[in-house]
Amino acid sequence: MSRERLAALTPVAGLLSIALLLAGCGFTPMYAETAQGSPIRRIAVSTQDDRLGYRLREQLEDALAWDRSAAPLYRLETAVEQNRRPLGRRIDDTATRYELTVRATWTLTPTSGGVPITGVQAVTTTYASADQPYASIAAQQDGEDRAAAELARLIRLDLLRALSE
Repeated sequence: MSRERLAALTPVAGLLSIALLLAGCGFTPMYAETAQGSPIRRIAVSTQDDRLGYRLREQLEDALAWDRSAAPLYRLETAVEQNRRPLGRRIDDTATRYELTVRATWTLTPTSGGVPITGVQAVTTTYASADQPYASIAAQQDGEDRAAAELARLIRLDLLRALSE
């Protein structure tokens, strides 16, 4: 084997040995895939019946890796409120940007009965306002989608913390 080829394989061998050492010590990354029987995968999500509620439910189901084939151990109910505030103004007194604040109140209830766990998360996003009506609607919906994704991430972290205790 030539020296160049041996030098090229050395970093790969180092990475493989580190991976084997970490696997042997029981190290699990925080964002690792959860085990099949994990309670986080067995949380049924319900949200309000509007576009933002639907997007939040979709994001939560993805974030929790919901197992549809298993009976749920918990029910997660959310209530979402949004507030839109204009930021910059043009000369004709129309807004150039908007600040969208979305607040989600959630309740996690065991299906077998027990004490529910509650929490609140809030996210603020901004988006630009366009002159064309369709572009303005698309920008607002993109802001709502980004807010729903961030809320799902924060709620997932709250749930992981609550279920680990």
